[in-house]
Amino acid sequence: MQNQTRREKLTELQTTGRDPFLHVNFEANAHAADIIADFDQLLGKEISIAGRMMTCRHMGKASFFHILDKTGQIQAYVRADDIGAEDYAEFLKWDIGDIIGICGEVFRTKVGEISVKARSVVLLAKSLRVLPEKYHGLRDTEARYRQRYVDLIVNPEVRDVFVKRSAIISQTRRFLDDRGFLEVDTPILQTIAGGGAARPFETHHNALDMDMNLRIALELPLKRLIVGGLERVYELGRCFRNEGISTRHNPEFTMLELYQAYTDYHGMMELTESLFRHLAQNICGTLSLEYDGVQLDFAQPFARMTMIEAVKKYAGVDFDEIPDLQIAQKTAREHNVAFKDFHKKGDILNLFFEQYAENHLVQPTFLLDHPIEISPLTKSKPDKPGYTQRFELFINGREYANAYSELNDPIDQRERFEEQERLRGHGVAEANPIDEDFLAALEYAMPPTGGVGIGMDRLIMLLTGAASIRDVIFFPHMRGINAQ
Repeated sequence: MQNQTRREKLTELQTTGRDPFLHVNFEANAHAADIIADFDQLLGKEISIAGRMMTCRHMGKASFFHILDKTGQIQAYVRADDIGAEDYAEFLKWDIGDIIGICGEVFRTKVGEISVKARSVVLLAKSLRVLPEKYHGLRDTEARYRQRYVDLIVNPEVRDVFVKRSAIISQTRRFLDDRGFLEVDTPILQTIAGGGAARPFETHHNALDMDMNLRIALELPLKRLIVGGLERVYELGRCFRNEGISTRHNPEFTMLELYQAYTDYHGMMELTESLFRHLAQNICGTLSLEYDGVQLDFAQPFARMTMIEAVKKYAGVDFDEIPDLQIAQKTAREHNVAFKDFHKKGDILNLFFEQYAENHLVQPTFLLDHPIEISPLTKSKPDKPGYTQRFELFINGREYANAYSELNDPIDQRERFEEQERLRGHGVAEANPIDEDFLAALEYAMPPTGGVGIGMDRLIMLLTGAASIRDVIFFPHMRGINAQ
C-alpha cells in the first residue's frame, strides 16, 4: 500500500512538470562527516549537500530530518519561512528514502547537534519502495546479501567494511609498487584452466568455435611474463571455481598473485610476512588483531613448521619413518584417515595434516615443504626427495597464502603435468591438463622465481573481523538472485 502511494506521488509530480528523475546535476560541495569534523571552520557558512532522507520529524511549519551520504548522516532543518510556503508544502509530501539536495547554512541546534539550516531543498530522485523499519534495519541474512544496495543504506557498519576493503586493496598495491612490482592484467577466458587444483567454469566461444574456461588462477600467464623478462609482476584479479559455497568460499573471488625473478620461497616468506604486517598496521592500526575471539600477534616473527613436523606433533605420526605407500595406507586406516586408491604417500600425508593439524595453526605460521604429489608447479627440495620448496600461511586454522619456489625445469614440469593427466583419468576434475604453450615458454628458460598467491577476500575477512566471505563481497552468489 505504501509503495503504491509513492507511485501515485511520482505520477502527480510528473504530470505537473516536476519529474524528479529529470534532474541531471546538483553541485554538492560538502559531505556529512566533513561538515561535522570541520564545524568550527564551517559555522555560519553556506554549503550544499545531497543524499538520502533517512528520518523526518514535522512540527508544523518546520521539520528536522537526517540526510545520508557516502560519509554518514547529518541533521538538517527546514522552515516554511526560509524556503517558502509552496516549496515547504511540497517537501511535506516527500518520503523517507528519497534522494534530495540541500543548500543552506551550517549551525548548531539548541540541544547541540550540528545541522544544516536549509535555504532551499530539491527532490533529485523518488524512492518507490519503503526502506526497512529504522530500529531493526535489514537483519535477515539472505535479504542482506540479495539486496546489498538496501543493506548499505540501512546498516552503516556494512558500508564501513567495504570502505576498508577498498583501503586494503589500495595498500596492497602501494606495498607492491614500492617494491618495484609491475601490475598487469591477464586473460580471464582461457583455453586451459591451470595454475590451481579446482574445477573450472566452462563456456564456448561462438566466433572461434572453441571451448574455453574461466580462469581458476592467475599463475601460468604471469610466469610467462617472467619468461619475457618483466622480473616482478602482480595481478589483483577475479578467479572462478565451479565448486561449493560456504562461509569461506564463493565461486567468484579476488586473488592476488605475484612473481619475482631471482628469489625463492624464502624470499616469498619475507614478502608475505611484511605485507600482512603492513596491512595490519595501516588498516587496523595495530599488530595485535582479534578474530573470532582469538588474539593474533603479527608483531612476532611468523612461526615455521614443515608438514611432516605438524603431523608428527598433532597426529603422533612421523612420515619420515613411513617407508612406502603400503605402510602409509595402513597407518591411515589405523587413524581413520580416508583416502582413495590412487592416492600416494604424499597425498596421505596431506590428508593427515588436514584432519589432525590444520586447526591447531592459530598464530601466523608458515607450513613448509609439501609433498610433490600435491605440488605440481613447485621445485623439489634437493636435500629431501619427494618434497617441495613450498609454503602455505595459516592463521587461526585457515590458509591465507600459498607460495613456491617456482618449477622452471620444462622436462620436470612435463612429467608433473603427465601425472596430473593420470589423475584426471581417475576422475579428479581439479587436476591440471597439460599446457603445451606454458611448457614451450619454460623451454625458452625462466629464471629462478618465487611466487605467492593470496585469497584477498579471506584476508579482508581477517582484517575486518567478518565471519563470512559474503560479508566482504558486494554481491555474493546465491540461489535465486532476483530481488523479491
